[in-house]
Amino acid sequence: MKNTLRTRPLLLLALPLLLAGLSGCSINTLVANALTGGGASAVFTGDPDPELVRDALPFAIKMYEALLYSTPGHQGLMLTTGSLFVMYANAFVHGPADMLPVYEWEAREAALARAKQLYLRGHRILVDALELRHRGFAAAAENEDNLRRFIQRFRRRDVPLLYWIVASGLAAYSLDVFDFELAANIPKWHLMIERAFELDPDFGGATLDEFLVLYFASLPEILGGSTERARFHFARAMEKTGGTSTSALISYAFSISRPEQDFYTFEERLLGVLAIDPDDNPSTRLLTVLDQRRARWLLDNAYLYFSCRPFPDDFD
Repeated sequence: MKNTLRTRPLLLLALPLLLAGLSGCSINTLVANALTGGGASAVFTGDPDPELVRDALPFAIKMYEALLYSTPGHQGLMLTTGSLFVMYANAFVHGPADMLPVYEWEAREAALARAKQLYLRGHRILVDALELRHRGFAAAAENEDNLRRFIQRFRRRDVPLLYWIVASGLAAYSLDVFDFELAANIPKWHLMIERAFELDPDFGGATLDEFLVLYFASLPEILGGSTERARFHFARAMEKTGGTSTSALISYAFSISRPEQDFYTFEERLLGVLAIDPDDNPSTRLLTVLDQRRARWLLDNAYLYFSCRPFPDDFD
């Protein structure tokens, strides 16, 4: 104990000298490696207070951007920065805009336009990361046959990038279906997400299956959509999570039950979301809270989507 106490001041004095002896790039790399670990994201995803996370995320994103500027090409930073843009846009810009009342259409349109730009900012970072890892990807992606051959070189470690690239691109497209430049990428994204599932069907536990419920249910059949495949991935997601996948339940309700005008299944899925205790899985607490807000809103506004659903009592 005495030796430890005597040594500690020497270590503290030596620390500035040690840091001065390292290059700035090395320091940035050390910090980047620390910040892109799993613990960093858990601080956000496990928080029960969406407003706290909403207010904190912009600073975190800019911090990551600044560090990436000083450490260009760092794969972990590029993945984290790009995905943070996408998550922030989805949870705190796109999601709330969808729930604005009809008479606030100007605010809604402005928020959705902002969400699209945030999705695309993240998308560009993620695409650059994949190009740096696999030189020639961008050129191969210009032609569907070339891309089909090129992606065979991808390995399991590439799945996170593939997932986030496709998720961000499709999210941006969903907000502007008349953006034909984005629409032209859908066949490419289809090949990429199929390759991701082939390489790691259990990516993120149920994460990939949850996304594929929405993916296959939302796209028209001519672009790769399939209600049958959406149901297949829904079953996988629910099995993996013990029936607690709020994301899969909402995707099923909105993207399968709503178009089929099946109100009873729509209601059943959303009530299933509300029955989940966010504290049962602390690592996804934030997502559960946000999804429960979305589920309540959809149930309260079901009359907007179902001709057979009675109007609320206060509707005039």
